[in-house]
Amino acid sequence: MIRLTRLFARELLDSRGRPTVEVEASAGELTGRAIVPSGASTGKWEACELRDRDSARYDGLGVRQAVAHVNDILRPLLLETDVSDQAAVDQRLVAADGTPQKTRLGGNALLGVSLAVAHLGAAARGVPLFQHFHTLYSSLPPLADRPLPAPLAPPGPLVPPGPRMPLPMTNMISGGLHAGGNIDFQDVLAIPVGAPDYPTGLEWIVRIYNRLGRLLAADGYEGRLVGDEGGFGPRLPGNREAVEYVVKAIEKAGLRPGADATIALDVAATHFWDGNGYRLASERGTCLSSDQMIDRLEEWIDRYPITSIEDGLAEDDWEGWERLTRRLGHRVRLVGDDLFTTNVERLRTGIQRGVANSVLIKINQIGTITETLRAMQLARSAGYTCVVSARSGETEDATIADLAVGAAGDLIKIGSIVRSERLAKYNQLLRIAELLP
Repeated sequence: MIRLTRLFARELLDSRGRPTVEVEASAGELTGRAIVPSGASTGKWEACELRDRDSARYDGLGVRQAVAHVNDILRPLLLETDVSDQAAVDQRLVAADGTPQKTRLGGNALLGVSLAVAHLGAAARGVPLFQHFHTLYSSLPPLADRPLPAPLAPPGPLVPPGPRMPLPMTNMISGGLHAGGNIDFQDVLAIPVGAPDYPTGLEWIVRIYNRLGRLLAADGYEGRLVGDEGGFGPRLPGNREAVEYVVKAIEKAGLRPGADATIALDVAATHFWDGNGYRLASERGTCLSSDQMIDRLEEWIDRYPITSIEDGLAEDDWEGWERLTRRLGHRVRLVGDDLFTTNVERLRTGIQRGVANSVLIKINQIGTITETLRAMQLARSAGYTCVVSARSGETEDATIADLAVGAAGDLIKIGSIVRSERLAKYNQLLRIAELLP
């Protein structure tokens, strides 16, 4: 047993200059430290990100209250607990808050502690963090049930054979809430599907990004204007042009669209759903029904090398998602982000209804490491793929790189290949790749 001897939180800044929570957890001379990310495009079912709402300081975005909850409430609760038992620590955190969406203490307070304890647990065992995550994942109790009336893919093993490198899914052009609404869709991304290994795939991604910048600049767009996650943010005429530019960039990089690299879309449809339909500002306010939106996505899949679509419909458009999955689920990865919010119960509902075939995994959507791993376990049991994801408000913390490897995530969505908060994760994956066979 390795007992927690010190727990301390402080307020730091994230990549957007907004306050966030950092937590340090110690056991004697050993220390684990982690910083909590923050989202801009957030689903209403996510864990609460507690802010001070004091307009006199950081425009109300301070996190002193969340910090105080760690130092004044969670520290006395957790001191002397066994840091090697992550599940028990996380269970105490969830019980201490006692609300479905962590609204009492704040998901950012709980997650900071959970992450710091995970880092400390790895240090106590003397193993890399990714190996510790694999142990935590492998030791999860079996699912009580597997509610799979008609799985969209053959159920996978609950415990992967070992840590593995995820495939990068990298932001090329940003829109929506990530880039001031320059286009409706939130991200157009590239995936190096034909790369033989992670280092090669990363080099391809950098090459595509650089060629894209040259293409945009040659056509008179702001080549250095980027969004929150480092993707280019040009004022293009519409969503279609963003996809076409990325396809051209793949070709200019000397790669084959559809074979070496494919396109992923983060539609983030919830954010342009107005209650009556999907209203596209880039098309002079055109309002599409769910079926018309599905038609549009199918048309693009027919025309472009698109292999992944995230949040193609709104977070509560369950019937639309059912039709979307029946139409396109056999052709592309349909990723639920706002739809599932890394929440086991929402994911279970989606599985039962035959909705989507992949889940986006964001640690701050749910609030603890154990709940995150549980969501990945349930997804894998149903044959869903897992895309481990960063947030728009990131930090130098690289934990999700280790999580993606240790829990055998299929892909990792970090952002683009500029800005140090993104590169911290890409570079950590390069280090990890040296350690894996």
